[in-house]
Amino acid sequence: MTFTDLFDGSTLNGWRAIPRVYGAEYPGGPDISETLTRLGLEPPVEPEKHPAVWAVEDGVVVGRQGTPGYGGYLITEKAYGDFELVIEVKPDWPADTGVMLRRRPDSWEGFQVLVDHRRSGSIGGFFGNGLASFHAVPFALDLERDQDGNGTGLREDDPASSQEPLTPAKRRLLSYAAEVDDFLRVWRWDDWNELRVLCVGGALPTITTWVNDLEIAELNTAAIDVPNYDPARIAELLGARGHIALEVHDNDAVFGESRWGPGAACRWRNARIRELS
Repeated sequence: MTFTDLFDGSTLNGWRAIPRVYGAEYPGGPDISETLTRLGLEPPVEPEKHPAVWAVEDGVVVGRQGTPGYGGYLITEKAYGDFELVIEVKPDWPADTGVMLRRRPDSWEGFQVLVDHRRSGSIGGFFGNGLASFHAVPFALDLERDQDGNGTGLREDDPASSQEPLTPAKRRLLSYAAEVDDFLRVWRWDDWNELRVLCVGGALPTITTWVNDLEIAELNTAAIDVPNYDPARIAELLGARGHIALEVHDNDAVFGESRWGPGAACRWRNARIRELS
């Protein structure tokens, strides 16, 4: 089976923009906005009215916040089963983005491959949107700065000052986890990086990620052990086929502009997919 291009280089044909709206925390659970309110955090107000802005610029797909603070997704029109995806990414700092797999077309649930290019973020790990918010990551990152405060690259996050600490429990969710020093050797600062994702196993797939040919993480979604994660209900909800989506995150009350900086963008190119089922 051969790879098929997902971008035509000049339009967003085959994709559609949707707002970043929320839903249940987990199948059958409360709406996440209720939880945010209970914790004293302000949920997004009418996010459906503030979609992200997606454009093709010089052959590159670019995602930005439309209204500052609000996010969105660019989702494939087509649903996919098992597949191998290769895509190049170039995010600004800070820009919290990612690639969603098995994404529902009309609700927010799906498995996310993280490209959290921001303080305490992780690249190549995983998050469960509407799937009990599991957070399975091999390492956490921060910005290396020069003496003038300008970003020069990535470094390991300092646990003492982390906004979102890496815990042993997060790393234990992975059946494979790269070491942060190996990742830092291959990541190209302020340049294009190749993300490869293998998603196989139907409604509860095993997902493996590589960055610039370095294996980063592997997750067996049938074996995740966190509160409210019910594999049977998740398999029923997601099914064996789903959409792929690119993310522009919103800015929440916890991270603010350290999640997505003013005027920041994420760029995507050379997306191609090899369908396996």
